[in-house]
Amino acid sequence: MASHEIEIILNRQLADCLSLPVFITDTIGNLIFYNEPAELILGTRYGETGEMKVETWSTIFKPLDEERNPLAPEGLPLVQTLNDQLPHHRVFWIESLTGKIEKISVTSYPIIGRMGKFLGAVAIFWETKDT
Repeated sequence: MASHEIEIILNRQLADCLSLPVFITDTIGNLIFYNEPAELILGTRYGETGEMKVETWSTIFKPLDEERNPLAPEGLPLVQTLNDQLPHHRVFWIESLTGKIEKISVTSYPIIGRMGKFLGAVAIFWETKDT
């Protein structure tokens, strides 16, 4: 992992301990890390993909709206948080790299450093059982 602010490192450590899937990005949307529970939903290991640009991760995992049409990156909570530095939430479908389609709930929040500096964003997500 490249050199990151302590708040990013602490969020990554927390993500490693959670049973919920977690994404962490830097301020411009580069995917810094996703944890093992996220690997199960996304269909690939972080060790295989490594860091990714927002244009890649926001489309490679194929987010879909309620009618299962492609969801634009701007409609994703994590991208919205990157744009306005506020928390966001949305329920949508995702098609993994293995072709599995699941309905997920996603909540994102900004990572703000001790000096009030925007450092990145986190998305916590989980499979939604209702259809």
